[in-house]
Amino acid sequence: MDLLVQPQNVFLNVSKSGNIVLLLLWHILHLVLSILYFLREIFRAFESYLITNGYVKTYDDLNLDRVKYLGIVVDSDEARKTSNVIELLDWLSAIGVKKLCLYDREGVLKKSKDVFIERFGSAERPKEDSKNAPLLSKKQMEFEFVSLIDGKEAVAKAANLLFKKYYADEDSEKPFFTETYLTEALKTLGYVEPDPDLLLIYGPARCHLGFPAWRLRYTEMV
Repeated sequence: MDLLVQPQNVFLNVSKSGNIVLLLLWHILHLVLSILYFLREIFRAFESYLITNGYVKTYDDLNLDRVKYLGIVVDSDEARKTSNVIELLDWLSAIGVKKLCLYDREGVLKKSKDVFIERFGSAERPKEDSKNAPLLSKKQMEFEFVSLIDGKEAVAKAANLLFKKYYADEDSEKPFFTETYLTEALKTLGYVEPDPDLLLIYGPARCHLGFPAWRLRYTEMV
């Protein structure tokens, strides 16, 4: 917020001073920055066009060795557009993604999981001596479907477990709970799944939209 307020205050002070030179310099600076931002957006749009149409070969051979498990967070309104989700999964399948965690707050994706599993899910592998072995579809993907209620239920059960373990007995030691205690409780209950190596967020807000926080180890959100 300060980044917006401070330039506005500077502009107000320059305007009140009545100094035409300073006011002119301010407008010139504003014009230069506007042009630079405009040129940057044009460059990004042109780069996206080149990548989409295959003119840029940098992304032809993606190295997915570090992305063993991909998390996808989708806004529930967007999750209802099943055709768009299928298009996204088609793209992920084409680049070689095999394990996915699909999340939306209301569980819309979970309700449609049969559609996704039927189209992309793991099929029975043919025998080694089968003539069809080389024709095994590359669209075999493993899915985990998560919603907000899953996280709430897990935390509630973990809290209940910790309460019974440390507070039910008045004579027992009352520790200061940290993330380690919660993680151990979740492991005991079987709620700890692999952490996504990469989390892609599709939605109007710059947040993880309720994705279970104990499964996140991100350093940057885009």
